[in-house]
Amino acid sequence: MKNKIIEILQYTLKKGTGEEFHQIMKEISVPLHSHNGIDVVSYGNSLHDSDCYYLIRSFDDEKSMATALGNFYSSSDWKEGPREDIISRIGESMKSVLTVSQGAIEKLRKGI
Repeated sequence: MKNKIIEILQYTLKKGTGEEFHQIMKEISVPLHSHNGIDVVSYGNSLHDSDCYYLIRSFDDEKSMATALGNFYSSSDWKEGPREDIISRIGESMKSVLTVSQGAIEKLRKGI
């Protein structure tokens, strides 16, 4: 199997917003990602603190990641959709990009 790129986003949310954030992700943002062809591998609140959150997305390569995310974040569906509700709840964010095997992605994947 060919290796893929995963992007891991970690958010420290504003105090007390973790539950609301997760509902927005589950009901609006993740379906919007899927509708736009972006593979969301896993997402959710951290076990250690409900106001810490992660989002893991998978792409074929760095170029396809840049294209897909550029299209997603410039779309009216994002801008007029969950953008403000999501951004307003994030205190800090951190991004890591890694090359991993498809098998590793499947092990990270939740039943979403």
